[in-house]
Amino acid sequence: MDTLFLCAAAAVAVFAATNIDDLFILVALFAGGRWRARDIAAGQFLGIAILVAAGLTGALAALVVNPVWLGFLGVAPILLGVRLLWQGGTEGESDAPAAQGGAWAVAAVTVAGGGDNIGVYVPLFAAQDASQIVVTVAVFAVLTGAWVALAHWLATHPSAGPPVRRWGGRLLPWVLIGIGGWVIADAGTFALVRSWLG
Repeated sequence: MDTLFLCAAAAVAVFAATNIDDLFILVALFAGGRWRARDIAAGQFLGIAILVAAGLTGALAALVVNPVWLGFLGVAPILLGVRLLWQGGTEGESDAPAAQGGAWAVAAVTVAGGGDNIGVYVPLFAAQDASQIVVTVAVFAVLTGAWVALAHWLATHPSAGPPVRRWGGRLLPWVLIGIGGWVIADAGTFALVRSWLG
Protein backbone atom coordinates (compact mmCIF):
# COMPACT_ATOMS: atom_id res chain seq x y z
CA MET A 1 0.00 0.00 0.00
CA ASP A 2 2.83 2.39 0.85
CA THR A 3 4.38 1.67 -2.54
CA LEU A 4 1.17 2.62 -4.35
CA PHE A 5 0.84 5.78 -2.24
CA LEU A 6 4.38 6.77 -3.18
CA CYS A 7 3.57 5.90 -6.78
CA ALA A 8 0.54 8.22 -6.68
CA ALA A 9 2.61 11.02 -5.15
CA ALA A 10 5.25 10.58 -7.85
CA ALA A 11 2.54 10.64 -10.53
CA VAL A 12 1.25 13.97 -9.18
CA ALA A 13 4.74 15.44 -9.34
CA VAL A 14 5.40 14.10 -12.84
CA PHE A 15 2.07 15.33 -14.19
CA ALA A 16 2.49 18.80 -12.72
CA ALA A 17 6.07 19.10 -14.00
CA THR A 18 5.26 17.97 -17.54
CA ASN A 19 1.92 19.77 -17.94
CA ILE A 20 2.39 23.19 -16.36
CA ASP A 21 2.61 24.66 -19.86
CA ASP A 22 -0.70 22.98 -20.73
CA LEU A 23 -2.42 24.95 -17.98
CA PHE A 24 -1.54 28.23 -19.67
CA ILE A 25 -2.53 26.86 -23.07
CA LEU A 26 -5.90 25.75 -21.72
CA VAL A 27 -6.54 29.18 -20.21
CA ALA A 28 -5.79 30.75 -23.59
CA LEU A 29 -8.08 28.27 -25.35
CA PHE A 30 -10.97 28.90 -22.97
CA ALA A 31 -10.43 32.65 -23.15
CA GLY A 32 -10.11 32.66 -26.92
CA GLY A 33 -13.69 31.59 -27.50
CA ARG A 34 -12.84 29.56 -30.60
CA TRP A 35 -13.95 26.18 -29.26
CA ARG A 36 -16.73 25.05 -26.95
CA ALA A 37 -15.70 24.26 -23.38
CA ARG A 38 -16.67 20.62 -23.79
CA ASP A 39 -14.51 20.34 -26.93
CA ILE A 40 -11.54 21.82 -25.06
CA ALA A 41 -12.04 19.40 -22.18
CA ALA A 42 -12.48 16.41 -24.50
CA GLY A 43 -9.46 17.45 -26.55
CA GLN A 44 -7.28 17.77 -23.46
CA PHE A 45 -8.29 14.32 -22.22
CA LEU A 46 -7.73 12.88 -25.70
CA GLY A 47 -4.33 14.54 -26.03
CA ILE A 48 -3.15 13.33 -22.61
CA ALA A 49 -4.46 9.83 -23.42
CA ILE A 50 -2.42 9.81 -26.64
CA LEU A 51 0.71 10.92 -24.78
CA VAL A 52 0.20 8.26 -22.09
CA ALA A 53 -0.37 5.60 -24.77
CA ALA A 54 2.82 6.70 -26.52
CA GLY A 55 4.71 6.51 -23.22
CA LEU A 56 3.36 3.04 -22.52
CA THR A 57 4.16 1.88 -26.03
CA GLY A 58 7.68 3.19 -25.75
CA ALA A 59 8.13 1.54 -22.37
CA LEU A 60 6.78 -1.81 -23.58
CA ALA A 61 8.95 -1.71 -26.66
CA ALA A 62 11.95 -0.49 -24.62
CA LEU A 63 12.36 2.31 -27.15
CA VAL A 64 13.15 5.92 -26.49
CA VAL A 65 11.39 8.19 -28.97
CA ASN A 66 13.90 10.35 -30.84
CA PRO A 67 12.99 13.94 -29.91
CA VAL A 68 14.10 15.15 -33.36
CA TRP A 69 11.14 13.36 -34.91
CA LEU A 70 8.77 14.60 -32.20
CA GLY A 71 9.60 18.12 -33.34
CA PHE A 72 7.42 17.64 -36.41
CA LEU A 73 4.41 17.68 -34.08
CA GLY A 74 5.04 21.43 -33.77
CA VAL A 75 3.59 21.93 -37.23
CA ALA A 76 0.04 21.31 -35.91
CA PRO A 77 -0.23 24.31 -33.53
CA ILE A 78 1.53 26.54 -36.08
CA LEU A 79 -1.11 25.69 -38.68
CA LEU A 80 -3.90 26.27 -36.16
CA GLY A 81 -2.45 29.65 -35.20
CA VAL A 82 -2.03 30.71 -38.83
CA ARG A 83 -5.61 29.66 -39.55
CA LEU A 84 -6.89 31.80 -36.66
CA LEU A 85 -4.91 34.80 -37.94
CA TRP A 86 -6.20 34.21 -41.46
CA GLN A 87 -9.77 34.14 -40.14
CA GLY A 88 -9.26 37.50 -38.47
CA GLY A 89 -8.47 36.55 -34.88
CA THR A 90 -10.92 35.31 -32.30
CA GLU A 91 -12.81 38.35 -31.12
CA GLY A 92 -16.54 37.90 -31.19
CA GLU A 93 -16.28 34.35 -32.53
CA SER A 94 -17.51 32.43 -29.51
CA ASP A 95 -20.12 30.49 -31.54
CA ALA A 96 -18.20 29.97 -34.77
CA PRO A 97 -15.50 27.45 -34.14
CA ALA A 98 -17.43 24.53 -32.74
CA ALA A 99 -17.39 22.74 -36.09
CA GLN A 100 -13.84 23.74 -37.00
CA GLY A 101 -11.55 21.18 -35.43
CA GLY A 102 -13.07 20.99 -31.97
CA ALA A 103 -11.66 18.35 -29.67
CA TRP A 104 -9.24 17.02 -32.29
CA ALA A 105 -7.67 20.45 -32.78
CA VAL A 106 -7.17 20.84 -29.03
CA ALA A 107 -5.78 17.30 -28.80
CA ALA A 108 -3.31 18.13 -31.59
CA VAL A 109 -2.04 21.13 -29.61
CA THR A 110 -1.70 19.02 -26.45
CA VAL A 111 0.19 16.26 -28.26
CA ALA A 112 2.39 18.72 -30.15
CA GLY A 113 3.62 20.21 -26.90
CA GLY A 114 4.04 16.79 -25.30
CA GLY A 115 7.51 15.75 -26.40
CA ASP A 116 8.78 16.28 -22.87
CA ASN A 117 5.85 14.25 -21.56
CA ILE A 118 6.79 11.24 -23.66
CA GLY A 119 10.43 11.60 -22.73
CA VAL A 120 9.45 11.36 -19.05
CA TYR A 121 6.63 8.83 -19.38
CA VAL A 122 8.68 6.18 -21.20
CA PRO A 123 11.24 5.62 -18.42
CA LEU A 124 8.56 6.14 -15.75
CA PHE A 125 6.32 3.39 -17.10
CA ALA A 126 9.30 1.15 -17.88
CA ALA A 127 10.21 1.14 -14.19
CA GLN A 128 6.67 0.38 -12.95
CA ASP A 129 4.72 -2.84 -12.55
CA ALA A 130 1.12 -3.24 -13.73
CA SER A 131 -0.52 -1.99 -10.50
CA GLN A 132 1.72 1.08 -10.40
CA ILE A 133 0.92 1.89 -14.03
CA VAL A 134 -2.80 1.70 -13.24
CA VAL A 135 -2.35 4.10 -10.31
CA THR A 136 -0.25 6.49 -12.40
CA VAL A 137 -2.75 6.55 -15.27
CA ALA A 138 -5.64 7.09 -12.82
CA VAL A 139 -3.81 10.02 -11.19
CA PHE A 140 -3.11 11.51 -14.63
CA ALA A 141 -6.81 11.25 -15.52
CA VAL A 142 -7.91 12.99 -12.31
CA LEU A 143 -5.32 15.74 -12.70
CA THR A 144 -6.27 16.30 -16.34
CA GLY A 145 -9.79 17.05 -15.12
CA ALA A 146 -8.39 19.35 -12.45
CA TRP A 147 -6.25 21.17 -15.04
CA VAL A 148 -9.28 21.72 -17.28
CA ALA A 149 -11.42 22.93 -14.36
CA LEU A 150 -8.74 25.33 -13.10
CA ALA A 151 -8.10 26.76 -16.56
CA HIS A 152 -11.84 27.25 -17.15
CA TRP A 153 -12.18 28.95 -13.76
CA LEU A 154 -9.30 31.32 -14.51
CA ALA A 155 -10.73 32.21 -17.92
CA THR A 156 -14.28 32.81 -16.62
CA HIS A 157 -13.66 34.29 -13.17
CA PRO A 158 -15.61 37.57 -12.67
CA SER A 159 -12.43 39.51 -11.91
CA ALA A 160 -9.75 37.63 -13.84
CA GLY A 161 -12.02 36.45 -16.63
CA PRO A 162 -12.72 39.68 -18.60
CA PRO A 163 -9.07 40.69 -19.12
CA VAL A 164 -8.10 37.06 -19.77
CA ARG A 165 -10.83 36.73 -22.40
CA ARG A 166 -10.03 40.13 -23.92
CA TRP A 167 -6.35 39.39 -24.34
CA GLY A 168 -6.70 35.62 -24.72
CA GLY A 169 -8.57 35.98 -27.99
CA ARG A 170 -5.91 38.23 -29.43
CA LEU A 171 -2.96 36.25 -28.15
CA LEU A 172 -4.21 32.72 -28.87
CA PRO A 173 -2.96 32.54 -32.50
CA TRP A 174 0.47 33.79 -31.45
CA VAL A 175 0.58 31.43 -28.47
CA LEU A 176 -0.13 28.49 -30.79
CA ILE A 177 2.48 29.59 -33.33
CA GLY A 178 5.01 30.13 -30.54
CA ILE A 179 4.33 26.68 -29.09
CA GLY A 180 4.83 25.07 -32.47
CA GLY A 181 8.04 26.96 -33.14
CA TRP A 182 9.38 26.12 -29.70
CA VAL A 183 8.58 22.41 -30.11
CA ILE A 184 10.38 22.30 -33.47
CA ALA A 185 13.39 24.27 -32.27
CA ASP A 186 13.71 22.50 -28.92
CA ALA A 187 13.65 19.10 -30.59
CA GLY A 188 16.42 20.03 -33.02
CA THR A 189 14.16 19.36 -35.99
CA PHE A 190 15.40 22.43 -37.89
CA ALA A 191 18.86 20.86 -38.04
CA LEU A 192 17.38 17.62 -39.39
CA VAL A 193 15.50 19.47 -42.12
CA ARG A 194 18.63 21.47 -43.01
CA SER A 195 20.58 18.24 -43.38
CA TRP A 196 17.94 16.96 -45.80
CA LEU A 197 18.06 20.15 -47.86
CA GLY A 198 21.73 20.47 -48.14
